[in-house]
Amino acid sequence: MIKGAWLRCLYALGLCVLVAGCEQGNGEPKVDGRWYSQSQVDLGKKVYAENCIICHNEDARGTFNWRTPLPDGSYPPPPLNGTAHAWHHPLGVLKKVIEQGGIPMGGKMPGFGGKLSDKEELAVISYFQSFWPEEIYKAWLARGGLN
Repeated sequence: MIKGAWLRCLYALGLCVLVAGCEQGNGEPKVDGRWYSQSQVDLGKKVYAENCIICHNEDARGTFNWRTPLPDGSYPPPPLNGTAHAWHHPLGVLKKVIEQGGIPMGGKMPGFGGKLSDKEELAVISYFQSFWPEEIYKAWLARGGLN
């Protein structure tokens, strides 16, 4: 029990350091006061086009009927643009889903840990969060989004 809690604390600390490092970046201003810079969004757009667009579609809009299970019981790719539930998850969970895939959450998304760097994973998140309206982003922050 203590070992698991210790590992979760280390993971959270590492994520905080990673985000803090991204916030420092190269002195670039953040996009509309958000945690990411425009260069992160630009990199995220490229990584998204190479890895995510085939399932989550353009502008991170997801698939039609994403709430309806497929015949095998799995769910289609949801929107990531702020119109579905991605904004309910803190940054660490979003990153973990990218790394480990969506199977534990009832989907079919493969994991990208080992294919994408930490920088690319955060860039993809910054890209799809760039579609989130201000009210959704603020609600995400209020839910502890950066934790």
